[in-house]
Amino acid sequence: MPQYVDGFVIPIPKKNVAKYLKMAKACAKIWIELGAIEYRECLGDELETKGMPPFSAAVAFKKNETVLFSWIVYKSKAQRNKVNAKIMKDPRIAAMCKEGEMPFDIKRMAYGGFTTLVKA
Repeated sequence: MPQYVDGFVIPIPKKNVAKYLKMAKACAKIWIELGAIEYRECLGDELETKGMPPFSAAVAFKKNETVLFSWIVYKSKAQRNKVNAKIMKDPRIAAMCKEGEMPFDIKRMAYGGFTTLVKA
């Protein structure tokens, strides 16, 4: 059975990166505790390549923002669904996701689930 990945592209104000990092480290521990097999958060560094659309175009980031590229790996889609059901009920996650306290605008986050085709 192929692994399953949840992927995220998140525009974030540069001034909120430290706050996001603190939240991401806490989230990583919870996701792994509840069954994810890998959790990654990556901060945009080289976002424009000559002759290609900029990576940041996926979320139309603003001048004072940067982009986070994140993914969480699961054993399977079924296992991901079980883990995410636990995540949605976890009070630690709820405490971090209070409206107005998020370090980014969740409505601008791009998200999708992906079946792994190649793993090397």
